[in-house]
Amino acid sequence: MSEASTFGVSMAVSGPDLKAVLWDMDGTLLDSEKLWDVAMHELAAELGGVMTASTRHAIIGASGPDALATIFGALELDPTAAALADAAAWMNARVTELFSLGIPWRPGAQEALRTARESGLRTALVTNTERVLAEQALDTLGREHFDVTVCGDEVPRGKPEPDPYLRAAELLGIAPEHCLAVEDSPTGSAAAEAAGCAVLVVPCEVAVPIGPRRVHRASLEGIGESGFAAAWRTVHA
Repeated sequence: MSEASTFGVSMAVSGPDLKAVLWDMDGTLLDSEKLWDVAMHELAAELGGVMTASTRHAIIGASGPDALATIFGALELDPTAAALADAAAWMNARVTELFSLGIPWRPGAQEALRTARESGLRTALVTNTERVLAEQALDTLGREHFDVTVCGDEVPRGKPEPDPYLRAAELLGIAPEHCLAVEDSPTGSAAAEAAGCAVLVVPCEVAVPIGPRRVHRASLEGIGESGFAAAWRTVHA
């Protein structure tokens, strides 16, 4: 059984064209990784340890459960269900506070998002962030920019598994091979690639390895409508 069939995807597509742009959120559209960075360091201190650079880099783009498992492992703490639940609640409360202070955009992201929408492409927000925090971020992003939104707590497995991207494609009714995912992290890029999407990689906090379905770009600034199509065609050439 293919990855796509696990979600019962029934796609109505015609012709080898780019039909949708699937957007990651943290570090791609919003410069929110720096806010997560504050919360992660504070959480490590709350747990009696220190967040190292290697641990922080390892959890960029990870789902909440995966990030906490990595933190507990690095700090050599017992990952009991109660301890993980307490840490998750603390983290969500702190990130909520930080998001309420305002979330900055990544360079060129606001214009790129608007350009994709105005060009007639379908759009989706595909994030490992839980729905409650994503809704807060959508106050900045603007819900009108997305046909659908998929959050990390709404699929069986978060990124780096393909589930979030497969779910977004299913909701749009568009096969993943007709989608361009825009990502900033190795975790997210791996998820989109595994789902069958072409991936436009715009790194933020960490470098992203080269991959067979990946096109790298330094920034979203000045990408324009033709830039999305060119990235997709490069993968499908």
